[in-house]
Amino acid sequence: MLLIGAAGTKHDAHQLLQRFSGPAGARRALEAVWAHWNHVLGAVHLETPDSALNVLANGWLVYQTLSCRYWGRSGHYQSGGAYGFRDQLQDTMALIHATPWIAREHLLRSAEHQFREGDVQHWWHPPGGHGVRTHSSDDYLWLPYATCRYVLSTGDTGVLDEPVPFLEGRELDPSEEAYYDLPQRSTDVASLYEHCARAIRHGLRFGRHGLPLMGTGDWNDGMNLVGREGKGESVWLAWFLCENLRLFGDLARGRGDDDLARLCAGQAEELRANIEHHAWDGGWYRRAYFDDGTPLGSSANDECRIDSISQSWAVLSGAGDRLRAHEAMAAVDRLLVKRDTGLVKLLDPPFDISALEPGYIKGYVPGIRENGGQYTHAAIWAAMAFAEMGEVEPAWELFSMLNPIHHGSNAADVDLYKVEPYVVCADVYASPPHTGRGGWTWYTGAAGWMYRLTVETLIGLHLEVDKLRLAPLIPKDWRSYKIHYRYRDTFYHITVTRAKIRPGAPEGETEGPGDERVEEGRVRRVTLDGADLDQTGPLRGTIPLANDRRDHHAQVELD
Repeated sequence: MLLIGAAGTKHDAHQLLQRFSGPAGARRALEAVWAHWNHVLGAVHLETPDSALNVLANGWLVYQTLSCRYWGRSGHYQSGGAYGFRDQLQDTMALIHATPWIAREHLLRSAEHQFREGDVQHWWHPPGGHGVRTHSSDDYLWLPYATCRYVLSTGDTGVLDEPVPFLEGRELDPSEEAYYDLPQRSTDVASLYEHCARAIRHGLRFGRHGLPLMGTGDWNDGMNLVGREGKGESVWLAWFLCENLRLFGDLARGRGDDDLARLCAGQAEELRANIEHHAWDGGWYRRAYFDDGTPLGSSANDECRIDSISQSWAVLSGAGDRLRAHEAMAAVDRLLVKRDTGLVKLLDPPFDISALEPGYIKGYVPGIRENGGQYTHAAIWAAMAFAEMGEVEPAWELFSMLNPIHHGSNAADVDLYKVEPYVVCADVYASPPHTGRGGWTWYTGAAGWMYRLTVETLIGLHLEVDKLRLAPLIPKDWRSYKIHYRYRDTFYHITVTRAKIRPGAPEGETEGPGDERVEEGRVRRVTLDGADLDQTGPLRGTIPLANDRRDHHAQVELD
């Protein structure tokens, strides 16, 4: 037996040896680890007809997010150890059901790495705090976005009043892309709410089209040259800012901060108008504008004529014109979803020989990583957008394409994919001769978003403080499935079934309007421990939660 450990003193090391060197001590330690993970990963347990979904949702996705992304912050393909400001904030949004205290802790940790001016460290290394200050334009907006998600799910408004210091450091020169330094802890302290408000205000900087400045990259760091002169604008960031303004405006209104609420509402309305006037390309939304005003993600471009995230977030933000957003997602389906290879590309055509110089993304081989490969993070957003529109079949088709379990179904698939089929990979190559080969795995924010796509968007499970809201979008051939949900120390066992099954109908076929098969499951009846629950108005699809340490059983019937 090999024992590896660490201790502060020689005496402590001897004590560890005494505790764990024998078989009994080692066994107890191993059982404690098993018990810990069984508890954490058992917060949501699904029993669905899709066994590949069950494997991912009942362990692997949360394990990947928590162990690798949040704790390890490193992987075989990408070793770092730093916190990325946008990265781990996105990861913790997937932990709301399993470990909400970790999400709370990280909101406050992230706020500590915000400068007084409102921008943030793009990444930093603990424990010292050395990191980079950049002109990245989306980082700071993930703080209010994740904070709203946490508060709306848990009801923990007290976190908004937690005092958090700012950082102090020299501001970036306009011509400077980034600098690495150890900033100082400021004596200026403010509540988490004020940190979020400062981030929102910092994001209200616009270019000639009234769209947010892109800086040296928005979500896509590889587009670091689009707005390096301080004039380029991001269409994706415009959608994301719209969503932040809506969410945080509601939060401000609930706190009685009417001035900020009005500012958010007014800015959101003006921004939506600017997007529709300046970003619509005729068949989809553009991706950005370069410093000189050249559009990116336009039919006029030879390369990167369409980028998926501008289309997905037109839907996910709820800010896009409905007809245009549907047309844009139809373009995603037509131009970026490659059913012959099972890929969902980020953009097309990839950058290669044109005069466009978007940044280091062009240094990747065409069809690899962000340069026209499948970037799984963005592909999941596309699946979410189809689901949001009620396009259930395309949403499930994309989910099936993205599920890594399906890349290990046989020897040929394994030989092609070449990476672990039980965790989500960040990217899949779309260029011969490696089309279908997985890129780097484990250390990717796609794992957290895949969990939210699975459990929340498709299965339809939403935590709203002291109740669960069920809004499922299930395949045609599902007649029922089960959810075992742990609310603090109490389990709720929920069985979801279709209500109308035609006599003699094939398995999964249901009766609906026009005698057609129903795909989108509208909740019609809920019982809890045998008693009918009110399903009118805002109570439709909800199950009240109480931490009474008793098992509860619910039946949910869908139209």
